[in-house]
Amino acid sequence: MAVAAATWRRRALRPLALLALCAVALELVFLLRIALMKVVMPESTTFQRSEIARLLVTKHEIAWSQDAVPMSRISTNLARAVVASEDAGFVDHDGVEWDAIEKAWTRNERAEERAQQRAVQRPVRSRAGRPPPPVKVVGGSTITQQLAKNLFLSGERTVLRKGQELLLAYALEAILGKSRILEIYLDNVEWGEGLFGAQAAARHYFHIDASRLGAEQAARLAVMLPAPKRFEKNPDSAYVVGRASTIVARMGAVDLP
Repeated sequence: MAVAAATWRRRALRPLALLALCAVALELVFLLRIALMKVVMPESTTFQRSEIARLLVTKHEIAWSQDAVPMSRISTNLARAVVASEDAGFVDHDGVEWDAIEKAWTRNERAEERAQQRAVQRPVRSRAGRPPPPVKVVGGSTITQQLAKNLFLSGERTVLRKGQELLLAYALEAILGKSRILEIYLDNVEWGEGLFGAQAAARHYFHIDASRLGAEQAARLAVMLPAPKRFEKNPDSAYVVGRASTIVARMGAVDLP
């Protein structure tokens, strides 16, 4: 009986051991890819590849613009504007700002509670019979976390994916350092449908190289980052221009790596 029980336990543990081994192997692959990025710019990101697939399916063509350039060819105005807008504590944190995550979690819970209360008090359905859109989720992610997600992960919102994002953020910080993280981020972040990187964005919106972006131009590009596909439809809107003025006022206090 004891022998049979031991045999059963070994068989039960084998799948768990195999799963753990696969998880370790995946993390090693991630680490090797990050180490390679120290000297070689990534050719594409997971997010970019998913966008290519989406464009092929929905539009049957790929209108794409991206031109990776070294940090020396990207205006410091853009670097300051992006940090001021997206992650003011970039040079100080170790990849994750737990206070920001906690605040975002609290805001999301409150928004969900308000949505549930409205649904109980006054159920609303669209004209097409569909339920109202889901509550907007606030992420509280640093630039490093955003880069980790775009480089390696899907866009799904699960605890497991968020945990992987945090691990990758710490790895990026430890292996690449701040300057390289910011360079890769600026060369790969989305600025519109099929539009990626600072150089492509500067040429598309202002018809100049990224190295020549002024403070106000850089700030307007930074404003677009949370929702580039929405803002590209009206990049000169009152909101973009007004928000850009606020970012310009903050840029002088921003430290760069």
